[in-house]
Amino acid sequence: MTTSRKDLVSGLFFVACGAFFCVRTLTDLPLGTALRMGPGYFPLMLGIILVLLGGAIVVKSFGMADAPLGAVSWRAIGLVIAAPLIFAFTVRGLGFAPAMVFSVVVAAFASRRMSLGFALVLAIVLSIFCTLVFKFGLRLPLRTFGPWLSG
Repeated sequence: MTTSRKDLVSGLFFVACGAFFCVRTLTDLPLGTALRMGPGYFPLMLGIILVLLGGAIVVKSFGMADAPLGAVSWRAIGLVIAAPLIFAFTVRGLGFAPAMVFSVVVAAFASRRMSLGFALVLAIVLSIFCTLVFKFGLRLPLRTFGPWLSG
C-alpha cells in the first residue's frame, strides 16, 4: 500500500496544532456552556475541528500515490503568520474594519498569483462580512474605525 507523505505530514501537523490548542484552552480558559460561552469555548471547538480535519487527511493519505514534498514557500509562511499579528497590533488603533482589510491583503499575497485588485476586493468583502457578524450579529464591543483614523 502506498502512502502520500505530503498528506500524511500535513494531516499530522493539523492534528498536532489542534491538540496543542485544545490542551492550552482546557488548562487556561473557562469553557462555559453552549448557551453561555466562556472565552475558551470557541478556541476549543476550533481545535477539535482542526484535529478532526487533520485526522481525515491522515486517513486519506493512506492508499494515495506518493508525491515529492517540494520546496517550502517561506514567503507564504511568513505572510500567513504576519497577517494575524498585523491584525492584533492594529485593531485597537485602526479599528476592526481597517485592521481586517490590512491583514487580509497581507495574507492574500501568500499566493504568488494574487493581484492587488482582487486582494483589495477580497479584503473589503471579508471586512464587511466580519463586521456584520462580529459587531452587529454577535454584538462584540469593537470599534469599526479606531482613533488612528479619527483625527
